[in-house]
Amino acid sequence: MTKISELREMSDEQLELTATEAAEKLFRLRFQAQAERLDVPSEIRKNRRLIARIQTIQSERSRRVVAS
Repeated sequence: MTKISELREMSDEQLELTATEAAEKLFRLRFQAQAERLDVPSEIRKNRRLIARIQTIQSERSRRVVAS
């Protein structure tokens, strides 16, 4: 799991790529959960939280740019 400090050090492009990868993984996990083949159900929560953290950082950065 990526820590918030590691996410804050990433560039905008890296954050976008990480968010895309997490969203794709979340889709696969949800699909597995529906098929009842999910080994670790907590992975869904971890990916949702990772996506939320990334979106928070992106919104903070966009507000910082607008305020400047």
